[in-house]
Amino acid sequence: MYENLAVIAVFVFLYSIVSAKLEKTSFSGAILFTGFGLALGPTGLGVLELDIDAELLRTLAELTLALVLFTDASNANLRVLKRSFHIPQRLLLLGLPLTILLGVGAGLFLFDHLTFFEVALLATMLAPTDAALGKAVVTDNRVPSNLREGLNVESGLNDGICVPILFVFLTLATKMSTETSPILLTVKQVVGEIGIGMVTGFVLVFIGNWLLNRCLDLDWITETWHQLPVPALAVACFALAQWLGGSGFIASFAGGLLFGKLEKQRKHKLLLAAEGTGDTLALYTWVLFGSAVVGQFFEQFTWQVVVYSI
Repeated sequence: MYENLAVIAVFVFLYSIVSAKLEKTSFSGAILFTGFGLALGPTGLGVLELDIDAELLRTLAELTLALVLFTDASNANLRVLKRSFHIPQRLLLLGLPLTILLGVGAGLFLFDHLTFFEVALLATMLAPTDAALGKAVVTDNRVPSNLREGLNVESGLNDGICVPILFVFLTLATKMSTETSPILLTVKQVVGEIGIGMVTGFVLVFIGNWLLNRCLDLDWITETWHQLPVPALAVACFALAQWLGGSGFIASFAGGLLFGKLEKQRKHKLLLAAEGTGDTLALYTWVLFGSAVVGQFFEQFTWQVVVYSI
């Protein structure tokens, strides 16, 4: 266990001290860390022997994404977004459905052993862009600000939109009995996931930000504890929304948008710890993904899988 932790920690250290140089290349941190996990995992050199429970990996990935979504949304430039809202609008209302449709078409052509709804499940899971993977783009000042803000919003909302669609296809793929038509079921799921998620994120952040500012004004928070309120608030938004039956990702993103609007003077200082925590957890997640997931199924990659991935 400790040797695995030491190897990963050393790689994180080395990456962090040359990160500015690496970010200018075509290889993102996610790709490098996934490749590192694959190369040193059981399929590669066998240096990393990680016995990771699937539930633990899923929880780590979800909490990491919640932090990334919250901090990215908090840093969003709402003035730029207001002027260029048509970009995420087109990405979500046109681009996302078209991506799913193209994924279904390609899947039916390549995977003749899968049913229509099984292919639809696969296409829906792969349609949303990942906020952690896109972070290098939305934080790069060389990219026009309207495109960065548009991509930031799209990556924050697409997961929450795709999850209820995924549930509908899952119901149809497994032939589960339901008295509701697929269209009504989709609308109900989308409205429920997005609505509960947005309300949860807004309410928690509004209350949390008010309490945080009162305590900061009274000097009740020591310098060391300045680092914890925002990560805790981001995780609370995600977990409570999931518990209530909404989308935790929508809650994290919506809460982050409100936090960025309400907290202007101290925002940068309060977000630093959350951003660092999210980035670190993301890199560790990609190592585990490369070693325990990609490595485990690497030998099962067929030409159809590779072509569909591309």
